[in-house]
Amino acid sequence: MKFLFKKVFISSDHAGFDLKQKIKKKLEKKIEVIDLGPNTDKSVDYPDFAKKVAKRVSSKKANIGIIVCGSGTGMAMSANKFKKIRAAVCYNRASTSLSRKHNDANILALGSRLTKNSTALKLVNIFLSTKFEGGRHLRRVKKV
Repeated sequence: MKFLFKKVFISSDHAGFDLKQKIKKKLEKKIEVIDLGPNTDKSVDYPDFAKKVAKRVSSKKANIGIIVCGSGTGMAMSANKFKKIRAAVCYNRASTSLSRKHNDANILALGSRLTKNSTALKLVNIFLSTKFEGGRHLRRVKKV
């Protein structure tokens, strides 16, 4: 699979730390990975780490991010508070593909407690290699 991006920003909370490390290890072979923390699985507040990725992704159109917490929901809700952010909680191939094709999602939110590691790694590949279709979807994305 060929990725559409040259680098990805990634963070997690304590619940998502192990999955974040697995994603990072797999991606570092193909793309530059900027890990914004945390550096251990010690308890942290997920909004702090979602904010770090959201700020970086919102600063440039070509930026993309991955955030991981227990469900994916808390970090996605936090990230979506920022302008230009479209964080999508993805849980299967279809939700991941459509989040990029139709919604131009720029942050993938994963739930480490709800998604198997092998599935999560496949979803990352889909997210980073799927193009936004534009067209009728662009009008809708602009309304967001």
